[in-house]
Amino acid sequence: MEKNQNSADNKSTQNSYPNDSNNKNNNGVKKENNQNQQTSRQNGFKKTNRYANRKKNLQKESGIGEKETPKKTQSKRRKKSNISRCLNGNENWQKEMEKAIIANKKVHDERLNPLRFFKSNSKIRITPLGGLGEIGGNITIFETNTSAIIVDVGMSFPNESMLGVDILIPDFDYIRKIKDKIKAVIITHAHEDHIGAMPYFYKEFDYPIYATPLCLGMISNKFEEHGLKVKRALFRPVEKRKVYKIGDFDVEWIHITHSIIDASALAIKTEAGTIIHTGDFKIDHTPIDGYPTDLGRLAEYGEKGVLLLMSDSTNSHRDGITKSEKTVGKTFDEIFSKSKGRVIMSTFSSNVHRIYQAIEHGLKHNRKICVIGRSMERNLFTAMELGYIDLSKEIFIDANEVGKYPDNEVLIVTTGSQGETMSALYRMATDEHKYIKIKPSDQIIISAKAIPGNEASVSNILNYLLKSGAKVAYQDFSEIHVSGHAAQEEQKLMLRLTKPKFFLPVHGEYNHIEKHSKTAIECGVDERNIYLMSDGDQVEVTSGYIKRVKTVKTGKIFVDNQINKEISDDMVKHRQNLADAGVVMVIAQVDQANKKLVKTRVITYGVVNAKEQRAFAKDMELVLIQFLSNLKNELLGDQRALENQIRQAIRKHIFRRLKKYPTIVPVIYLV
Repeated sequence: MEKNQNSADNKSTQNSYPNDSNNKNNNGVKKENNQNQQTSRQNGFKKTNRYANRKKNLQKESGIGEKETPKKTQSKRRKKSNISRCLNGNENWQKEMEKAIIANKKVHDERLNPLRFFKSNSKIRITPLGGLGEIGGNITIFETNTSAIIVDVGMSFPNESMLGVDILIPDFDYIRKIKDKIKAVIITHAHEDHIGAMPYFYKEFDYPIYATPLCLGMISNKFEEHGLKVKRALFRPVEKRKVYKIGDFDVEWIHITHSIIDASALAIKTEAGTIIHTGDFKIDHTPIDGYPTDLGRLAEYGEKGVLLLMSDSTNSHRDGITKSEKTVGKTFDEIFSKSKGRVIMSTFSSNVHRIYQAIEHGLKHNRKICVIGRSMERNLFTAMELGYIDLSKEIFIDANEVGKYPDNEVLIVTTGSQGETMSALYRMATDEHKYIKIKPSDQIIISAKAIPGNEASVSNILNYLLKSGAKVAYQDFSEIHVSGHAAQEEQKLMLRLTKPKFFLPVHGEYNHIEKHSKTAIECGVDERNIYLMSDGDQVEVTSGYIKRVKTVKTGKIFVDNQINKEISDDMVKHRQNLADAGVVMVIAQVDQANKKLVKTRVITYGVVNAKEQRAFAKDMELVLIQFLSNLKNELLGDQRALENQIRQAIRKHIFRRLKKYPTIVPVIYLV
């Protein structure tokens, strides 16, 4: 009983005075309190002087002075011992818990703070000559004081106003100025917007080309077409996860997934720090070839410290993640199983995985395979020869053999998904193809999205196909095409893995890179460490800052792809003016002696309609008569100057009447 009583007393005292640790004193306090309580009841609950004195003594024993506030002391101790109040147990364990929490916070602060890695005073300059403010035409220069490398040399597509122009290539003017510093060209992957301008570049330059085998195989095809076979001696095949010393740069190719085989991101190590250039990417966990993005390698660089991340911005406005390439195969299977006639599938010639999936499902449904389109045939057979895909050549038939097989046993894989007028699909749709004509029983699959600027061309080819009566699967199937570019959640993962100090969103129009910058801020990148570049902006990066230092000349060179030759700016402008305002030809005989008009003929195209032609010709004749009446004699001796003066007079008159400037062609005969 006594033992139990002592335990109860201790418990009561501990609750009343949590700072007391002397059991003997606690027992005394308990007894005294009981006595005081009885006295208080007898005296109308009034406290005695003896109780008050005893309370003061207890406060002194507990370390609480008269002027101190016990409440504040208790509050401070609670703050320090939150864990021990929540977890009853061994005191050392509780201290270790507090130590672990502090240590973990330090770990988080360090791993999310890339600033600790960078103390170098070295600098690097980055200059995009294409690929910013546009889709395509990607080319970027990385430059130190003594070395430079070029990443990608791509092409882009013209808009509708660029008449007779097939492709656009970057202006290489700045490269000519630093040509002695350049050590190599480095390729991320084999899409046209990254290698399409290589033949035109290598007609002028001779730098080593570092790339994966498939990229070099496709570049080899282009060189052969342009008569540049000798340039293959510049090829330098690379292995992934291996570092190559190129001038002042150590470069590693890191495997990533995209809509083409063997795509890579780049780790570019410099004295200033490491730069990660993603190239075009998405994070596909179930790729066709079984090789997912090398997230581990990207994370390793993130742990070591990434000075700058340059990341693909194409799909910056798309929420979530981009679907796997495998989802397209399921759609193919569904369409093939329902099709009673021929299936004609069109996609990009470089999208080898998409072509491979179509062929696989065609074989599954017992169809012979016909590949039409020179670029597609070359790319497919290059991938087969290099071992990237496993297909037997016996499964293929030529275009002239298609008619020998029942329609339900034929799959045609072809180019033309962008509505190109010289493509195989366009020629089929317009009845211009030698062997293939579109039938109402045909099932057409366009497994590609229109590149910005090509919407009208794609719409045009769709109209032709639908008029032929064929069934067309395009945007009515959500998974008939999946993007090869990262959506927002994949962009966030890239940012979190690499943890860059500085960020340059690349590959896209301004609205794409601006949106990507906001995603980076959400992922912890300081807004002051992000720069939104345009083509020609030269950005300098050190461990302490990122800033634009100058602007270099950029632009586009127009190319007629049918003859593989460049077209001058003036020629394109003349074509545009002819299309917009038409042409006026004025042929006149002039009596040189008395400056009289003898005879005139006026021919117009695209200026006035047929009914107005006679009145317009008469009007031009009056302009000539008035001009000759004021003509100075010295002009009669200079026919070129005379024709220029007549051109200006007619031009001004037509603008006053019609508010446009047609091309004027005067032909003057002096008699």
